[in-house]
Amino acid sequence: MTPQHLLVPTDFSEYANYALDYAIELANTLQARLTLLHVIHLTPLAMGDIGVSGLLPYLEEMETDAQQRMQALLNRVHQAGLQGEIVIVHNVPFQAIIDTAIDNGADLIVMGTHGRTGLTHVLMGSVAERVVRLAPCPVLVTRGTTAADTASIL
Repeated sequence: MTPQHLLVPTDFSEYANYALDYAIELANTLQARLTLLHVIHLTPLAMGDIGVSGLLPYLEEMETDAQQRMQALLNRVHQAGLQGEIVIVHNVPFQAIIDTAIDNGADLIVMGTHGRTGLTHVLMGSVAERVVRLAPCPVLVTRGTTAADTASIL
């Protein structure tokens, strides 16, 4: 079965940007369409710093920023001659990715990984790992290199 609808979650990191580049190339080859997903997830710690009175303006600012950044990513998809759409949701990231894949009938999820290791991985887990385990469709996890990765190798 050839994927015709790719879901590409993004947190706007370099890893997610690499995954989008990969997804665009793959979608061009397959003539597939893309759904770009951004998940806004407020942790209890972040909400404690904001306070109840500042929560609504903060959320509105986050949504406006996400909308602008997602539109720029969608423009890249359109410039490549592909069809696409953006989805912005509030949820826990791995659950939002799974739910969006189901709701939108995605055939393939293409996502980056931060490649957390050690204690950070033990405490936080990996969004990509959870998506791979629970997704309703195949998941392609990319691992692009960043300047920080290259510096740590040298």
